Amino acid sequence: MASQQQQQQQRQAAAAAPVGFEDYLPVMAERLGEEGLMRELASGFRLLMDPARGLITFDSLRRSAPLLGLGAMSDDDLRGMLAEGDFDGDGALSEMEFCVLMLRLSPELMDGPRRWLDDAVSQASHFLYTS
Repeated sequence: MASQQQQQQQRQAAAAAPVGFEDYLPVMAERLGEEGLMRELASGFRLLMDPARGLITFDSLRRSAPLLGLGAMSDDDLRGMLAEGDFDGDGALSEMEFCVLMLRLSPELMDGPRRWLDDAVSQASHFLYTS
């Protein structure tokens, strides 16, 4: 009986815990594969972008914020989100900048490629120094 109550409490606590984008992206990547994930990110970009400019602007993000559950965010917070991914300094996000930002928010996605790169560098170093 006590274990059922504990399980119920755990389920309630899990349901009440905030879930962020970074929690879903690795699951999406695993299920969709690389190409599927990039298609989904591109779809997300199109939902947020200003159709006239083809970019995610402050105004387009402000309009979309309530749909994303971000309606209570201040203008400064939204500008901060844009600035986080704005590599070229134009005050907006291109599709590439958006995709890079989304991947940066989930660094565990890079664990596999990072291990592969480390292995490749190690093998190359071994080859270079033993030849």
